[in-house]
Amino acid sequence: MIYQTARDWREAPRKRVLFYGMSGLGKTHVSQMLRDSGGWFHYSIDYRIGTRYMGEFIADNAKAHAMQVPFLRDLLLSDSIHIGSNISFHNLSPVSTYLGKPGNPDKGGLPIEEYRRRQEQFRQAEIHALMDTGYFIERAERLYGYAHFICDTGGSICEWVDGDDPADPILTELSRHCLLVHIEGSEAHTAELIRRFDRAPKPMAYQPAFLTRVWEEYLRLNDVSGNEVDPDAFIRWTYAQALAHRQPRYERMVKWGVRVSADEVAQASDAERFDDLIAAAIDRRPS
Repeated sequence: MIYQTARDWREAPRKRVLFYGMSGLGKTHVSQMLRDSGGWFHYSIDYRIGTRYMGEFIADNAKAHAMQVPFLRDLLLSDSIHIGSNISFHNLSPVSTYLGKPGNPDKGGLPIEEYRRRQEQFRQAEIHALMDTGYFIERAERLYGYAHFICDTGGSICEWVDGDDPADPILTELSRHCLLVHIEGSEAHTAELIRRFDRAPKPMAYQPAFLTRVWEEYLRLNDVSGNEVDPDAFIRWTYAQALAHRQPRYERMVKWGVRVSADEVAQASDAERFDDLIAAAIDRRPS
C-alpha cells in the first residue's frame, strides 16, 4: 500500500485513492463531494469508458438506427446533422444503453452473439480506462494543479482481476498509484439494490464464463430459445446471481488495500471526515 499507516495518510502531501464495490454504495457520491470541496480531481472510469473508448461505438449505433428513418438518413448522408452522445458524470446512460440486453428483438433485445460482442468491447474499454489511472494522476497535477486524486470505478472491476494473484497486472498497476478502498454493503444494502434493480433493470457487464452459464441456465429453466427471452426478465433474474458472483471476487481484492462500510462512507460528509474515514480503515487493517 502506498500509505502504510494512518499517519502516512494524514501527512501525505498527495492523497490518492481508488474506490471499488457494488454500484449504488456511495462511490460516485463521495467522489463528487471531494471534487466539490476543492483540491481533489475526480477520475470516473465509466465516464472515461463512454468518452474515450466506447464513444465511437455509441455514436455509430445511434447513427445506424437513424439510418433506418428515411428523413434522418438523407440528413446524415448530406452531413446536415450530427449525432453523438451527451455523456456526463451525471448521465452515463449512453454506455448502458449501448450494452443493451439479450433476448427478443421485438422487446428491445439483442441477439446473444451481438450482446457478447458488446460485452467484450466494454471489458477491453474498462481495462484500458483502469490502466489510464496513473496517466490521469500525472495529468491532473501537471495541467490543473490537483494534488489529491480519487478514482471512481464501476461495479464490474472485480470481473477482470484476480485478487489472489500477487502479479495481477491491473491490481499491480492501480496499487502503485492509489490506495485501493473497498466499500462493503450489508445484507440490507444488497436487498435494497435488488429491489431498486427490479423496479428499473439496467444493463450490466458480466464475466464471459458467468454470462454463458446464466444464459444457458435461463434458456433451460424457461424452455425458450434466445429470440424468445424477455430481456428485462433475464437481467432481473440474473442480477442477484451477479451480486453473489461478485462478492467473493471483491473480497479477494481487499488484501490489496483497505475496506470501509457503505454506512461509514455515507457519514463522510466533507473532506476532513473523509480523511478520518481512510485513516481509521488503515489503522484497523490486519498486519
